[in-house]
Amino acid sequence: MTHTPLEDGRVKIHARANWTSEEAQRRLYKRTLYIVVLSQIFGGAGLAAGVTVGALLAQDMLGTDQLAGVPTALLTLGSACASVLVGRLSQRLGRRAGLTTGFLLGGIGSIGVIFATIWNSVALLFISLFIYGAGTASNLQARYAGTDLAKKTERATAVSVALVATTLGAVAAPNLVGVMGQFAQSVGIPSLAGPFILSAAAFITAGFILFFLLRPDPYMVARSLADNQQQGTADLQHMTDDHRAANKKGIIVGAAVMVLTQMVMVAIMTMTPVHMKHHGHGLHDVGLVISIHIGAMYLPSLLTGMLVDKIGRKAMTFASGITLLAAGLLAALAPADSMVMLIAALALLGLGWNFGLISGTALIVDATQAKTRAKTQGTVDVLVALAGASGGALSGMVMAQSSYAVLSLIGGMLSLILIPVMLWSQRHAKP
Repeated sequence: MTHTPLEDGRVKIHARANWTSEEAQRRLYKRTLYIVVLSQIFGGAGLAAGVTVGALLAQDMLGTDQLAGVPTALLTLGSACASVLVGRLSQRLGRRAGLTTGFLLGGIGSIGVIFATIWNSVALLFISLFIYGAGTASNLQARYAGTDLAKKTERATAVSVALVATTLGAVAAPNLVGVMGQFAQSVGIPSLAGPFILSAAAFITAGFILFFLLRPDPYMVARSLADNQQQGTADLQHMTDDHRAANKKGIIVGAAVMVLTQMVMVAIMTMTPVHMKHHGHGLHDVGLVISIHIGAMYLPSLLTGMLVDKIGRKAMTFASGITLLAAGLLAALAPADSMVMLIAALALLGLGWNFGLISGTALIVDATQAKTRAKTQGTVDVLVALAGASGGALSGMVMAQSSYAVLSLIGGMLSLILIPVMLWSQRHAKP
C-alpha cells in the first residue's frame, strides 16, 4: 500500500491488487471492526462521566436547578463543533487522524473539568465541558468507520457492532461513580470530579488505540477503491437528476431521524438525575438508572442492526418513535420514589434512541458516496449534537418552570414526528 500526496494536501492510497480482491477487503473490514470495538470500549467509559454527573456538578457549583442542563448543552455543543473537525480531518486524512484527534481533545477536556472543581471555577468548568464534547463526537463518529468497507446489506449491522462495544464501557462507568468519587476525595479532589478522572484515561487510551492500530485506514482504502472503479467513466457526472434528488432526500431523512431521537433522549435523560436527587435518591441509585439507560442505548444494537438491514430503515424508524413515546409517558407517570418505573422509562428511552440512531445512520450511508461521505457524516453529526445541546439546555428551563412529568410528556409527543418524516420520504419514491 503506497501513499501519494495530492495538490490539496490529502493523501491518496493506491489500492494494489491485494486490496482489489474481495477476500482482502473482507479481512480489512473485519480487522477494522475489531479495532473499533476495542477503542469504543474505552470511549464508552469516557462519555459516561459527563452524562452521569454533569448536571449534578453544575447544580452543586451554581446552586440552582435552572442551569443544571447547561453542562449537557455545552458538551453537546462542543461535540457539534468537534464533529466538523473530526469529519473534515477524516475526509482529508482518514478516520485514524480524525477520530484520534477527537478522543485526545476529549481527554484534555476531562482533565480541565477536574481542575475546575479543584479551583471551584465555573468558567473553566464550562470551557472544559465544551472541549470534553470532542470525545463524545469521536465516540459517535467511530460508528461510521465500520461501514466504510461494509456491503449495503450489512451497514446497519456494522454500525451496531461499534455501538455494542460502547456498551461495555458506558454501562460500567456510571456504576463506578461512587468508587471514583471516593478515590477523588482520597487525593483531595471533590467527589463529583471522580468520574472525569476515569473519563480522561479512557478517552486518551481510545485515541492511542486508533492512532497505532487503525492502519491501513479503512476510509482511505474505500475511497481509493471507489476512485479506481470510476476511472475511465463519468458515473458521477452523468448521475441522473432523480438519483441526486433521492440521495438528497435520504440525507435529509436520515438527519431528521437522528436529530429528533437525540433531542428527546438528551432532554429526558439530563433531568432524570436532578429529578431523582430532589426525591431523596443517592448517587448509587442515579448511577444504576443511568447505567441501565446507557445499556439500553447500546446493548440491543446487534439485534437492531440486523433488523434494520432485514426489515428496513422505515419500519425501525416507526419503532423508534413509538418506543420514545412510551418512554416519555412512563417517565411522566412514574412515582418519584419508584426505582422500577424510572428504570423502565429510561430503558425504553435508550432503546428508542438506539432504533433511531442506527436507522438514521444507515440512511445517511446509503445516500452518500465514498468520495464525500466523511464530510457529510460530520456535518450531519453537527446537527445531531446541536439537537442534543438544545434538548439539554431547554430541559432544565422546562423542568424549573413546570415539572419532570411535563418535560417527559413533551419529549414523548415530539418523537411522533418521526412517523410523518418517514411517510414523506416514501412519497414518489422510485424502486
